[in-house]
Amino acid sequence: MSLIPVTILTGFLGSGKTTLLKRILTEAHGQKIAVIENEFGEENIDNDILVADTQEQIIQMNNGCVCCTIREDLRSTLTDLALKRHNGELSFDRVVIETTGLADPGPVAQTFFMDDDIADQYLLDAIVTLVDAKHGDTQLDTRQEARRQVGFADQIFMSKSDLVTQDEADALAHRIKHMNPRAPQRRVNFGDVAISEVFDLRGFNLNAKLDIDPDFLKDDKHDHHHGHGHDHDCGHDHAHGEHCDHPHHHAHDDDVKSFVFKAQRPFSPTKLEDFLGSVVQIYGPRMLRYKGVLNVQGMDRKVVFQGVHQIMGSDVGPKWAPGEDKTSKMVFIGIDLPQDLLRAGLEGCLV
Repeated sequence: MSLIPVTILTGFLGSGKTTLLKRILTEAHGQKIAVIENEFGEENIDNDILVADTQEQIIQMNNGCVCCTIREDLRSTLTDLALKRHNGELSFDRVVIETTGLADPGPVAQTFFMDDDIADQYLLDAIVTLVDAKHGDTQLDTRQEARRQVGFADQIFMSKSDLVTQDEADALAHRIKHMNPRAPQRRVNFGDVAISEVFDLRGFNLNAKLDIDPDFLKDDKHDHHHGHGHDHDCGHDHAHGEHCDHPHHHAHDDDVKSFVFKAQRPFSPTKLEDFLGSVVQIYGPRMLRYKGVLNVQGMDRKVVFQGVHQIMGSDVGPKWAPGEDKTSKMVFIGIDLPQDLLRAGLEGCLV
């Protein structure tokens, strides 16, 4: 049986997670979705309850959706859902986990890699993060949970941009891009998002996206956001997480920063494995997401790797095309990572 895809929906309090979720659940997409909530918010999505088992807190709605609150840990809830699905008691195609607004998505994501039983039944598809345009700057300034939510994201939606000026929304988008260059951003109103922008993003699939946001580090000033035409980036190559003199951008010393490492020479596989292993052991708790497409000595195929905290995986991708620029590209997103040390270590792993 194929694995059940899982989407983690996160964002700070009031960012619009429940609005987006309601939109997803009520759209006629023909999919049955099981929803796991850390808490039921003020806007209950269970207003169409058909059956409710109060003991297990699993609710089935008349549109085929399943909801459950987490009383025990996530693992037992997922195991219970998979068992009910296997036994024919519940029918659903995928799972959405809505985290509480104060949650760090890291431990939730790790569940899908650390637990063999869960990994045998579920496939983590992506982490989708909502950021409130009106309060996002303040939340990012004052709350590490908000910064972590941005750092972990595979897709970012900025909500409530109608409540701020274009310049304010642009400045926030620019700030978020510095924190997480690998996640596409889009501005949304009242959860109006196509299902294709939420599901099957394959953010955790090693072979799915072989390029780290190809528009990142481009030297032009337009089209940085996949043709949505919403946001403008400064178009400069920023090293060490530094900020440019963007007219809309206020300098924020965020502890969540990203940096990109690129190299023309191939990596020594043994040196790189040893170095990344030691880095992850020491700095893993501060490493939110990291991903790369690597040119490795002695291999005619791309090597793709990514990780969350201390959990790192790699896979062999397609062959380098004839004449293709064999540049290794890596992006690291983390909390106060020692960028100079990491750069020097990676340089030392090159042939």
